[in-house]
Amino acid sequence: MGCLLALLALISPRLVLFLLWIFDNVLSRAFDSWIVPLLGFFLLPWTTLAYAAFWDWGAGHHVTGFEWFFVILAFVIDLGSYGQGRRAQYSRAG
Repeated sequence: MGCLLALLALISPRLVLFLLWIFDNVLSRAFDSWIVPLLGFFLLPWTTLAYAAFWDWGAGHHVTGFEWFFVILAFVIDLGSYGQGRRAQYSRAG
């Protein structure tokens, strides 16, 4: 099941977040409230997914050490997707 979710995450991180919300309680265990995963679903899906995954996989259910590198990388990917969308919007307008 984990490999299937990893492959689906490459296509759509929001789909994987939705499936995790329906079939598993990783999101509710990784985050203290429901508002952070909800905002992450709409604003930073890669970051939310990376944090939840490394929280679940890490020792002691914490994101520590080198795992933060991947969460930050996911954040950069999220920001890059916004920048790419803005660039495409400007190229269509002008």
